[in-house]
Amino acid sequence: MAVKNQVQLITYPDSLGGDLKTLNKVLLKHFSDIFKGGVHILPPFPSSGDRGFAPLTYLEIEPKFGTWDDIRAIGENFDVLVDLMVNHISRQSLYFQDFLKKGPESEYADFFITLDKIWKDGEPVQEDIDKMFLRRPLPYSTFKIEATGEEEKVWTTFGKADQSEQIDLDIKSDKVKQLLTDFFMNFSKQNVKIVRLDAVGYVIKKLGTSCFFVEPEIYDFLDWIIELANSLGIELLPEVHAPYEIQNKLADHGCWIYDFILPYSILDTLINKSSEKLCNYLKVRPKKQFTMLDCHDGIPVKPDMDDLIDTKEARKLVDECIERGSNLSLILSEDYKAEDGFDVHQIRCSYYSVLNCEDDAYLAARAIQFFAPGIPQVYYVGLLAGKNDVENVNKTGEGREINRHNFSLEEIDQSLEKEVVQRLLKLIRFRNEYSAFNGDFKVLDCAKDEIRLCWQKDNKYCTLFIDLKTNESIIGYIDENGKVAQYSV
Repeated sequence: MAVKNQVQLITYPDSLGGDLKTLNKVLLKHFSDIFKGGVHILPPFPSSGDRGFAPLTYLEIEPKFGTWDDIRAIGENFDVLVDLMVNHISRQSLYFQDFLKKGPESEYADFFITLDKIWKDGEPVQEDIDKMFLRRPLPYSTFKIEATGEEEKVWTTFGKADQSEQIDLDIKSDKVKQLLTDFFMNFSKQNVKIVRLDAVGYVIKKLGTSCFFVEPEIYDFLDWIIELANSLGIELLPEVHAPYEIQNKLADHGCWIYDFILPYSILDTLINKSSEKLCNYLKVRPKKQFTMLDCHDGIPVKPDMDDLIDTKEARKLVDECIERGSNLSLILSEDYKAEDGFDVHQIRCSYYSVLNCEDDAYLAARAIQFFAPGIPQVYYVGLLAGKNDVENVNKTGEGREINRHNFSLEEIDQSLEKEVVQRLLKLIRFRNEYSAFNGDFKVLDCAKDEIRLCWQKDNKYCTLFIDLKTNESIIGYIDENGKVAQYSV
């Protein structure tokens, strides 16, 4: 099964109308020719936190969203992509709950990483922890085992609270490998075509390392899981937030990767009116990528942009984003902050809002994304040119809710009437249907305040010209009659 070189949608199961059945109706009614590349449904599984990213199991669908029948129904017309949080599973899962009751006697005890698997006597050593890339103050949580009354420390990479809601799986365990195999076999049965491996960079725990993207062990795991997926006709998309050298290593390994550099680079280009860095990047980046501007988290900064940005310039850009209503998530580990203390992990915002809700700037951003080689993904808020949802941030206290607005059917209809959305849909149709996008890509010479990109295949070619002074974007192309044509995006 080959990934289609066409535009994909990213959405929560309940963000476009409230549940999976309604999502399918919305897709068929409004977007049947728009998302020919497929639909990435953010975790629709039973979950105990992190808006789906602390799943209890992958064998069921959360009942308030629907059933596997609904997923298969969407899959009849759109390739379905789902996430597998390969690094962890919910504290509320039957596997961990059984472990909490019985401790070492649980049939699932080997699923988890008790600290005796890391340190011989089970006692953590601060010197080792200091070397790790931490996502929380400590890489473990302490639990009381019901049967013995004793405390047990268990590895937990993620989670705001202590105890964490996300319990790491021991991928060295044959039982965990069987569990993952069961999950993949179910995905195949339910007509899932692509699986995003969320948090895969954290699966190897090894003393003396950062415990993030540990080489060469990470490749052994990737090879195993790629072979498993391939045997079931499923494509894999590893999700790794890391400096570009690591992304390039994944690409060299033959993996699909995410272009987490593009969202910041495009924002920088449009705000500072200079294309030099973006054009240089587009000339050298790997081509086997998924591209995005916006997502359920934020615009990646550190560590994705490490060595690609000057932190003084980045600070100015971040300050501008904050003025436009964005909020930030910050790096926790001291070692991963810049020397000058710059610690921005992600800029959280709607992409339309961070471009001051200027239609031409927003469409210029999308045009660059669609012309960059790769599979373009459009997040549902960006699809509908949604603005920052500050009300939801204030209500929940979760900064990421700024770009997670749930649209009612009425709001969807209203959004589709907006000129900017209609222009975006026209651009998506062009990207889906014009054959030159399956050919050769070039960055053409241009002034610093312009962008010129080109695709060519056989006798078809298309060019993108953007004037950064005005954000006007013009696509030139050979039409079906062999004549030169153009349109303003």
